[in-house]
Amino acid sequence: MGDLLAWGAGWLDAQRHQHLTRPVFYTRGIASVEVLATIGKTVFESDNGYGILERSESRDYLIRAEDLVLDGVPVLPKRGDRVRETQDTKVYVYEVLAPGSVPEWRYSDPYRRTLRIHTKLVATEDAP
Repeated sequence: MGDLLAWGAGWLDAQRHQHLTRPVFYTRGIASVEVLATIGKTVFESDNGYGILERSESRDYLIRAEDLVLDGVPVLPKRGDRVRETQDTKVYVYEVLAPGSVPEWRYSDPYRRTLRIHTKLVATEDAP
């Protein structure tokens, strides 16, 4: 019968990809690719060492690992890459990063189909 959990995860990923995504541009240097992404967020909490709990929030992009291909080469996210998201008349530019020693991305599922990429807003531009 095969791995029923893997099949179910694949089905759920297909539903997310079909119904809960929007197009964004993922860029590294001059290389860029348009991918479909689900928008999410992660709240990070850390103790600053003085008993104060600091919170920060990232805008996350869930992207199929197989879609992240730059100049014909499959890649994994890297700190400093950018995600450009157009909404109405604005382009929001997010940089791939996470606070402290937290990794900038992780797989969002046990089958390594979907990447969860943490970002921060670094610029806003007028849409062309």
